[in-house]
Amino acid sequence: MKTCVIAAIAMTASTAAAHATTLDTVRERGRLICGASQGTVGFGAPDSEGYWRGLDVETCRAVAVAIFGDKNAVDFVPLSGQQRIPALQTGEIDMLPRTLTWTLQRDGNGINFASPTYYEFTGFMVPAELGITRVEDMAGAAVCVQTGSTTEVVVADVSANLELELEPVVFDNTSATRQAFFSGRCDALITDAAALASVRATQASSPDDYIIFPATPYMDALTPAVRHGDDQWLDIVTWSIEAMKTAELLGITSENIDEFADSGDARIRRFLGTEPGNGAALGLEDDFAANIVREVGNYAEMFDRNLGKDSPLKLERGANALYRDGGLMFPLTFQ
Repeated sequence: MKTCVIAAIAMTASTAAAHATTLDTVRERGRLICGASQGTVGFGAPDSEGYWRGLDVETCRAVAVAIFGDKNAVDFVPLSGQQRIPALQTGEIDMLPRTLTWTLQRDGNGINFASPTYYEFTGFMVPAELGITRVEDMAGAAVCVQTGSTTEVVVADVSANLELELEPVVFDNTSATRQAFFSGRCDALITDAAALASVRATQASSPDDYIIFPATPYMDALTPAVRHGDDQWLDIVTWSIEAMKTAELLGITSENIDEFADSGDARIRRFLGTEPGNGAALGLEDDFAANIVREVGNYAEMFDRNLGKDSPLKLERGANALYRDGGLMFPLTFQ
């Protein structure tokens, strides 16, 4: 009888652990764990003091604020393209915002995508001295590629479609791929165009010596991901991202948010949590979105300091502007 009781207790504990939600796990740990790039300024890289900065990084910080009210209650794990999805699937990290392209195969094989944080085309970067200004002129070129990324597929597709006979030179991590390109081992480097702009601005000895052009006419949605099987966690990550987009749409910034406290607009009151319900629906405090804006800012603030006018990269918003401004960012409704 005693053995049966012990077995029953063990089974109950095992069942309870199996049903623990990601939110429960993160709260019990006291910190959020996010995958990060191996160093792409503007998206995810530690500064000179070791503090992680970038658009992907701040997406994680927004989720940390939603849960803990503290943008620094998060740890970052640098991952290669090959490591990032397995790390998410096995529970090594809680979410993956690391410049990840939303694709059918990824969506159908163990991960769920939240809300796009950046729209971009895949690009080639080549030395200007080669005189190549478009993909059609790249016949026979050697291309530095990071394994585990969609760029492997892009190189194969472009090569076959245009009969270019491109030669992929594959590496298993970001730094090796970039070093090989700058050392002259490859004619071209392929990745997201904004990441190429970051590499050119921060790693090239003379940025003007390199040009960037589209690899295809298609644009990709770079989107944070979570594991399959926890809808509440997917909702929390999704709506933490949407909070920053919606704040920009409503004209709410980290500097003026307190001016909206007595707003007569019901949509704004729901967004700020002064009219209750939205936070509770996610298992969060009703003012989670307001806290995100206070700690991280709206999407425009996040974009500008990491990639745009207030950053070294000076990238235009382009497709990453709100829909009302001609972009693809369409904030969802807090209701």
